[in-house]
Amino acid sequence: MSPLSKIISNVDQWAISTSAICAVHCLCLPLLLGVFPALSTSIFGQEGFHKLLIWLIIPLSLFSLTLGCKRHRKPFVALLGLMGVMILFLTAFLGHVLLGEFYERLATLVGASAIAAAHVRNFILCRQEECSH
Repeated sequence: MSPLSKIISNVDQWAISTSAICAVHCLCLPLLLGVFPALSTSIFGQEGFHKLLIWLIIPLSLFSLTLGCKRHRKPFVALLGLMGVMILFLTAFLGHVLLGEFYERLATLVGASAIAAAHVRNFILCRQEECSH
């Protein structure tokens, strides 16, 4: 595996992980707050945690998908990832006001899933490119 492929692979894995953390946080936090109300005072219970995840996801996704798409030349992967990033960004900053709690969660899950799917596809396509050389 070339050094560039290894970098893309590692960044894809990090981006998938942060998207999964975002989705799990969105789904599980309301349940956990019911059981452990003190959790709301931690970083995980704060609205800022979503924004922190967004600022981690955006550069990871843009970096990895840009490098991967230059390699495999499949623009759908970049478009899917960009759509997911935009959904997450808009939901994190405007979702609660515009969508309400239920649809904010739904939009967050859609955005995180789109990003994760783009990174999984990017990972697979980059691996296939590596094998064809």
